Amino acid sequence: MKLIVQIPCYNEEATLPETVRDLPTAIAGIDVIELLVVDDGSSDRTAEIARELGIHHVVRFAHNRGLASAFLAGLEAALQAGADIVVNTDADNQYCGGDILRLVEPILEGRADIVVGDRGVMALEHFSPFKRLLQRLGSWVVGRAAGIPIPDATSGFRAFTREAALRLTVLSDYTYTLETLIQAGARRMAVTYVPVRTNPRTRSSRLIRSIPSFITISAVTIIRFYIMYRPLRVFATIGGLFVAGGVALGLRFLYFYWLTEGTAGRIQSLILAAILTIVGFQVCLIGLIADLVRMNRKMLEEITIRVRRMELEDGNSNTDGNCSGYLPES
Repeated sequence: MKLIVQIPCYNEEATLPETVRDLPTAIAGIDVIELLVVDDGSSDRTAEIARELGIHHVVRFAHNRGLASAFLAGLEAALQAGADIVVNTDADNQYCGGDILRLVEPILEGRADIVVGDRGVMALEHFSPFKRLLQRLGSWVVGRAAGIPIPDATSGFRAFTREAALRLTVLSDYTYTLETLIQAGARRMAVTYVPVRTNPRTRSSRLIRSIPSFITISAVTIIRFYIMYRPLRVFATIGGLFVAGGVALGLRFLYFYWLTEGTAGRIQSLILAAILTIVGFQVCLIGLIADLVRMNRKMLEEITIRVRRMELEDGNSNTDGNCSGYLPES
C-alpha cells in the first residue's frame, strides 16, 4: 500500500521545510510513504528546496496556473507514481501533518472514498465572526448541492483512494474544493469528515483576496457545477415556477371572467399567462436537452476513466522520482 502526500506550492521556499518536517514517515497499514511537490510557477527557490529536502516527485510549471491546475496535476502524477492513497495538504503548514493518520484511517478500513479534514471553522481564532458565518453558510449550501453533509467545504486537507482520484476531474480555474465535493456527491462516492488540528498561521491566504470576491466566485462555482450535474432538476424547477405563474394568472382571468361576465381590463392577464406558460414549457424542454447532454458527458467520462486506467496499468507511470517534465507547458 503506497501513500503519496501531494503539496501544491507557489513561492513556498520559507514554509515548505516546516511543512515537510511535520509529515509522518510511517503509518500502520501503509508500506510506502512518498512526497510530491507541485511547483506552480514559483519565482523563488521552491523547486530547489523541494529537491534538497529529498522530495520523491517534483512537478514544475513554467508559470503560475492556479491552485486547481496544481491540484489536478498532483493527482495525475501521484497516480502515475503508483499511489493507492493520495493525501493533499497545503504548503503553508496550515494543517497538522500528524493528522494524516486520521485522514487515511477510514480509507484503510474501507469506509470512505474521500476523507476531508474538518478544521472546526467555528472555533478557529484567526477567523472573524463574519468569516465563520460565511464558512458555515457556504458549507451548508455546498452540502445541499452535493447531497451529502459537509461541515467544512473549503478544507484542502483531504485523502483520496486511487479510484476516487482517478474519477475526479477539475474544470475550475480557481479552486478544487467545492467542485470536487459536488462531483463526489453526484457520483455517489463515500465522503467522510474527520476532525483535524491546525497550526498557527504563517501567512495570509493567497486564494481569498477579498470577502466579496470569494463569495462571488464560490457562488458561481456552486451554481455552475450544480447545474452541470443536475440540470433537469434545476431547469424543471425554474420552468415549473413559470408554468405555475401562468396557471395562476389564467385562473385569475377565468375567475373575473365568470364573475363579471366579460374580459374588459383582464385581457393583459390572459396574454401574460400564455407567455409564462409557454416560457415555462420551453425551459423544461431545455432541461430535458441538458439532461441528455449530462448523460452523454457521463458516458464520455467513463470512457476517459477506462483509458486512463489502461494507460496506468500499461506501465506509463514516471517512477524515476522526478516528475518535473510531467506536464508540458502550454
